[in-house]
Amino acid sequence: MAEAEAVQLKEEGNQHFQLQDYKAATKSYSQALKLTKDKALLATLYRNRAACGLKTESYAQAASDASRAIDINSADIKALYRRCQALEQLGKLDQAFKDVQRCATLEPRNQNFQETLRRLNTSIQEQLRVQFSTDSRVQTMFEILLNENSEADKREKAANNLIVLGREEAGAERIFQSNGVGLLLQLMDTKRPELVLAAVRTLSGMCSGHRARATAILHTIHIDRICSLMATENEEMSLAVCNLLQAIIDSLSGEDKREHRGKEEALVLDTKKDLKQITSHLLDMLVSKKVSGQGRDQALNLLNKNVPRKDLSIHDNSRTIYVVDNGLRKILKVVGQVPDLPSCLPLTDNTRMLASILINKLYDDLRCDPERDHFRKICEEYITGKFDPQDMDKNVNAIQTVSGILQGPFDLGNQLLGMKGVMEMMVALCGSEREADQLVAVEALIHASTKLSRATFIITNGVSLLKQIYKTTKNEKIKIRTLVGLCKLGSAGGSDYGLRQFAEGSTEKLAKQCRKWLCNTTIDTRTRRWAVEGLAYLTLDADVKDDFVQDIPALQAMFELAKTSDKTILYSVANTLVNCTNSYDVKEVVPELVQLAKFSKQHVPEEHPKDKKDFVDMRVKRLLKAGVISALACMVKADSAILTDQTKELLARVFLALCDNPKDRGTIVAQGGGKALIPLALEGTEVGKVKAAHGLAKIAAVSNPDIAFPGERVYEVVRPLVSLLDTQRDGLQNYEALLGLTNLSGRSDKLRQKIFKEKALPDIENYMFENHDQLRQAATECMCNMVINKEVQERFLADGNDRLKLVVLLCGEEDDKLQNAAAGALAMLTAAHKKLCFKMTQVTTQWLEILQRLCLHDQLSVQHRGLVISYNLLSADAELAKKLVESELLEILTVVGKQEPDEKRATVVQTARECLIKCMDYGFIKPVS
Repeated sequence: MAEAEAVQLKEEGNQHFQLQDYKAATKSYSQALKLTKDKALLATLYRNRAACGLKTESYAQAASDASRAIDINSADIKALYRRCQALEQLGKLDQAFKDVQRCATLEPRNQNFQETLRRLNTSIQEQLRVQFSTDSRVQTMFEILLNENSEADKREKAANNLIVLGREEAGAERIFQSNGVGLLLQLMDTKRPELVLAAVRTLSGMCSGHRARATAILHTIHIDRICSLMATENEEMSLAVCNLLQAIIDSLSGEDKREHRGKEEALVLDTKKDLKQITSHLLDMLVSKKVSGQGRDQALNLLNKNVPRKDLSIHDNSRTIYVVDNGLRKILKVVGQVPDLPSCLPLTDNTRMLASILINKLYDDLRCDPERDHFRKICEEYITGKFDPQDMDKNVNAIQTVSGILQGPFDLGNQLLGMKGVMEMMVALCGSEREADQLVAVEALIHASTKLSRATFIITNGVSLLKQIYKTTKNEKIKIRTLVGLCKLGSAGGSDYGLRQFAEGSTEKLAKQCRKWLCNTTIDTRTRRWAVEGLAYLTLDADVKDDFVQDIPALQAMFELAKTSDKTILYSVANTLVNCTNSYDVKEVVPELVQLAKFSKQHVPEEHPKDKKDFVDMRVKRLLKAGVISALACMVKADSAILTDQTKELLARVFLALCDNPKDRGTIVAQGGGKALIPLALEGTEVGKVKAAHGLAKIAAVSNPDIAFPGERVYEVVRPLVSLLDTQRDGLQNYEALLGLTNLSGRSDKLRQKIFKEKALPDIENYMFENHDQLRQAATECMCNMVINKEVQERFLADGNDRLKLVVLLCGEEDDKLQNAAAGALAMLTAAHKKLCFKMTQVTTQWLEILQRLCLHDQLSVQHRGLVISYNLLSADAELAKKLVESELLEILTVVGKQEPDEKRATVVQTARECLIKCMDYGFIKPVS
């Protein structure tokens, strides 16, 4: 009864609609909807009510009703078109366009749909043109930002839009041409942090990749103003201004790698003067008391990044020479700052380390001995000039300077240690009553004992002194540093079990004390860092590292410290983890040489029993459980010169050790390890990049790339993997890189294209010739995925190469997995191009025999691929098909085709039958009744 009433109400609604009484029609349809559950009727009622909505201009209701009809029947063309009309009226042109596009696909000859499609396309283009008209956008944004009465959220949105616009070339140019720089200066004058930040970030975008614009902006704003903004206490502001200066420097020096042509090149003839002025101002910032610690760090970061040569093959090191002559004393002043003295400049935890790294980079960038002698003389004069019997603060600064240099260029530091009065002053400061003096002296002693020869000297002369301080001092800061000095001296023998400096059990006691301080959160971060420094030395002892990884609170305390703003801890944490995972280089022990050394009574390095693989694997498990990956990911993100290439190498070593067991790789991926490895594989030392690339290969080989390397990051993985295909790399690196590339090439054609562009194809082909079975199999599997790419197919189509011959011959090998991969590649190639079907029959006389063996193979996947190749050849040409039918292949196809198609064999039998049907189509065989 209810269904019948619903149908009657629908008819009434239709009559009201014809009489143009749309409200009555809507009422009838609504009543009917409540009475029926029939899907077809429901769809009609919703569609009809949508038509009423269009007539009464209730467009939102019309769109909703049409959507409900579409939910019931996705191909309801009337509902689709009505929703399109409603959405167009609501201004949702892109959604309306999709609906009418679907209508036009379902009914291509409908002129109404085609006309609506054209009209909407024109409207969308016009809307975009108005919406993105840069002049109007720029003007609107500045009006909102400079109007004090604007709402906060509107102002924030305008600021963000302006930043985005400044990053686009067209937008940046329009802002520049529309007096945008002047308006941005007005924003800066407001002194409101959020507006100043927006202005600075917009200027950064405008300066990127445009030398003339960068020069004009630099001259308009003036370097003084930029540096004074960078000198502020606000960390976010300081970093933003640092990025602006970096963008200017990159554009002026050509480091942005963009080509400058025509007017752009003619506008700026020489940028050296501007670059020199920037460098000079950055050096002045180092010694100014008005500059915040944060500002000083950013100045040091910029100098670290832009002064020393990135490539030592470039002859010109004039920037370094200029900084040495005009700024080395200023850098030494920063290195020599003692935070506990009243005269100290504003510093952060990282400032002195950044200055030490800069000194190291400058010294390494010198080309000859005279330049190094000049550098050393400036350092010697500065330090000796500080020695003053009447002023203890100056002496402390002098020793602090030596300590800082020892953290940079070790050779220079050791030379300075040999200067008259330096070691004596250290000893004198150790005995001082002032705790600040003792702190500096103990730190200097720690840094002085870097080399075994130097450590031996200090063990003889300084251990008793350090022990005395350790026993008598009540200051925890001094106690920890003294302990680290003892730790460092105790580990001077490295991982050699037979070269321990201290008595049995001493290192374990020292390590226990370090762990205790590390877990003590009442001690300040800077002091707890020294506990990690101690462990970095002590964990060379296998007993110590085994105890440490079992102390979960101590491990997690170290990981938390690694995530703090104090980046000076990075190297120590990385070193400790390298020791715990045994990822340092170990020289291969040749038994004959060991016997020879014993015979000649030479020292032979001994391996600790707990450094064997089982113990190392257990330590890796414990580190992963404690959350080491999140700490490593955080360390890799450190945007600071303190993350040196050497530290990156250590982190890469740790990652590779953690990735060793395939079962652990899922945990590593889940905690962001895949993403963290990418920058390590692209930048750093050669060894570090190879280790990180190997880690990436291990992850890429077994993980879903979409999860391991989300978004666009997956394309960055390709180059490091391709670099591992180099014949200079070892077999395991080649093999795992091929596995990784196979996995990536199976994901998308865009990735296959990227692999092709990185010129990996010749290397993959090279390994297909390899004698090593696993390498050859991995390369063939990779090629099997790569042949889907059109450009790779063109390589096979080209005349004068043996690529196809190699694939055909590999199909005849004994190895099932190799046959499977080669047959897969051949199946896809012959399916893609008829020419390759003919070519296959010409490359080798064995082709038919190989094909028959594939079609008779015991393994179903190989057999199926052989049958697909047969089908492709049969489909290519009647003459070629005749040749196949006249061979024993017809008998094989007949036997396979007559089999009962059970669940496992269904695809094989079906493909054989399709081959036989093809033969029947040609008339070569006839069906048996």
